[in-house]
Amino acid sequence: MIDGSGNLTLRGHRAAELAARYGTPLYIYDVETIRHKIAMYRQVMVTYPGESRLTYASKAFLCCALVQLMIEEGVGLDVASAGEIFVARYAGANPDELHLHGNNKTPLDLKTALQARLGRIVVDNANELELLTDMTATQNQQTKVWLRVTPDVAVKTHHRYTVTGVAGSKFGFTPDQVERIARPLLAGDGQSTLQLTGLHVHLGSHFADDRPVVRAVDRLLDLAYSLREKYSWRLRELCLGGGWGQRYHPSDRQMLIKPFVISLVKAVEAGCRSRGLPLPTIVLEPGRSLVAQAGVALYTVGSRKVVPGVQTYVNIDGGLADNPRPALYQAQYTALLANRASEAETETVAVAGPFCESGDLLTQAVNLPEALPGDTLAVPVAGAYHLSMASNYNGALKPTVVFIDGDEARVVQQRETFEDLVRRDKTDSYSWFAAGRCYTKKHTRTHCLSGD
Repeated sequence: MIDGSGNLTLRGHRAAELAARYGTPLYIYDVETIRHKIAMYRQVMVTYPGESRLTYASKAFLCCALVQLMIEEGVGLDVASAGEIFVARYAGANPDELHLHGNNKTPLDLKTALQARLGRIVVDNANELELLTDMTATQNQQTKVWLRVTPDVAVKTHHRYTVTGVAGSKFGFTPDQVERIARPLLAGDGQSTLQLTGLHVHLGSHFADDRPVVRAVDRLLDLAYSLREKYSWRLRELCLGGGWGQRYHPSDRQMLIKPFVISLVKAVEAGCRSRGLPLPTIVLEPGRSLVAQAGVALYTVGSRKVVPGVQTYVNIDGGLADNPRPALYQAQYTALLANRASEAETETVAVAGPFCESGDLLTQAVNLPEALPGDTLAVPVAGAYHLSMASNYNGALKPTVVFIDGDEARVVQQRETFEDLVRRDKTDSYSWFAAGRCYTKKHTRTHCLSGD
């Protein structure tokens, strides 16, 4: 909202004042927006005659405060590593409400999942299944698993890196492979420690067309029918993944949650009815569509560079290190000046970060008033896949994160310090500096800092 003095406000808080109080780069999350998104999913999922569960894809953004919000809302968590399991459990998540993803789960990932007694492990390949079988047999631990299916269904996303359900994907089993992999789990003597309860599919990230997911549902239900006919197996849980898009830029297609999910629910219901299958529990695992729109990134404008007749650059104090999406796969954003939001847009500029890469551009072209040093630049739809992929490139400090809940703005993640940059270094086994020279224990050479 823009107030009477032309300032962008977030739930009554002026964005520029938040930037001045907490420093920039700064990430603001509106809790009510996340709750609203969850409610929209739930309103549709209750129309399904069977059971349904909502699970948050925590790779989009994970911190303790967000885990606790999901707990309050009764939303489970999709985790993808031992580290994400640790954060979820540290924040109080019920392990039975977690399921583990990953195409190359390490023994540590699996050990952590088993020790925590996660609700489900999504098996991605034959080697992992063998390792998990051995680990659970050794511990005599019954574990529920899903098999990730790659149904060779393409979706239209903004970049090939974000397509995951085609035949050449690094993720999951083809339907034919599933039939072979499932045989020892379903046709044995019933002594297996792995209980196959479901199938999982994920087609890609940031797409808006429900029709490919409907085709994937048909292929998974065909597979479930075949496994029932061969092994009397019942599909108890069907996870349709997530990846559903958000509108980052005016050129993006809007993805409406309700009609999208209604289409999926109807596809499962009709598909099961036509095959004579009992209705499984549907599990949805949105990430981006729950948190992206809730986030706003705030930056401070620094210098300008005008290349006459070519380009004008507005330089800000963040970019690639806190939001690598434009550099990774040419994601597009828009922006506005938070402290001068009602002023006329007088120029088209590229917004550039301070990092030593030509690809450090948050947007190639956006219309703004003439941006001046000290202005606050706001980038909306900044809540997903920014901070979760952030780095310390060029010694950048990961930014402060503030949640606005009702009238209250509170810090949920503090900005890193310079000390954090060297916290992992073992200086006692590394080097000593004395008299302008650097002596390294592990080598016999002496390197002179002065250059002689």
